[in-house]
Amino acid sequence: MSEMNLLDGMVIFATVVDEGSFTNAANSTGHSTSYISKEISKLEERLGVRLLHRTTRTLSLTPEGEHYFRHCKQIIESAQELEDAINGKQSEPKGLLRISCPAGFGAVQLSPILAKYMDQYPKVKLEVNASDHKVDLIGEGYDVVLRSSHKAQDSTLISRRVQRSCTRTVASPEYVAKHGLPKHPCELANHRTMSYSNHKQPFVWDYIGKQGEQIKVDLDSVILTNSPEVELSLCLLGKGICRLPDGHVREGLASGKLVELFADYPRHDIELCLVYPSRKHMSAKVRTFIDFVVEELGQH
Repeated sequence: MSEMNLLDGMVIFATVVDEGSFTNAANSTGHSTSYISKEISKLEERLGVRLLHRTTRTLSLTPEGEHYFRHCKQIIESAQELEDAINGKQSEPKGLLRISCPAGFGAVQLSPILAKYMDQYPKVKLEVNASDHKVDLIGEGYDVVLRSSHKAQDSTLISRRVQRSCTRTVASPEYVAKHGLPKHPCELANHRTMSYSNHKQPFVWDYIGKQGEQIKVDLDSVILTNSPEVELSLCLLGKGICRLPDGHVREGLASGKLVELFADYPRHDIELCLVYPSRKHMSAKVRTFIDFVVEELGQH
């Protein structure tokens, strides 16, 4: 396929989906209905898939059509934003903004920020993937990803730190009463621990000793999960020791429902970073969202 034909039919296809019919798309673009139909057929033939289910009364997307449409919209919006920037226009934030963030963070801290952002920029539509799985920002088509990391592993991406925190090792008073209080991290090997499966080495917990030495503890955890919420719930029920970000355990420590272990040891720092593409033209929606998150989190 020639690169010259790569974008042929894309705008027409997106218009048909947005307008809901060939007739409406024809009226919107100033073309005839037969021209619209031929352009869609040519596009499907070139791609080798059916994009639309068509009957005399209804029009619906195939699974392939849904996937193609989502990416079409991003490409068209980016092209328009690029043209506006080159022409010196101040583009208003609008269009679909795709975000990925850690699950716990999304529910607790990001939601209020999103609510304020939506009030300020009503023409931006949000798609938020709250998951603790690492996503491929470029491959999966995200605009911005929030990650708990000290830097972007891909050198083509920009990573901007927006928040610094730490992890705490905790247990419930009931667990301590039944199994004892470990005084040194190495004693964790003889305790019931719960590990987070999305870590690179979930069964190895790192600590820094009081003299600055590195301590690695190999664990035989009784629970492995990808959910910090599950770890915290079971920890509160006295089922084991877990190590979680400060934000997850702060309330339990303040209320006395949790006890911090090794509080006199240096804590393990974690950073929340905004990661976004450096090679891609930064649209108004991405730029304003990044600035908004940095400002909001900077207040805390």
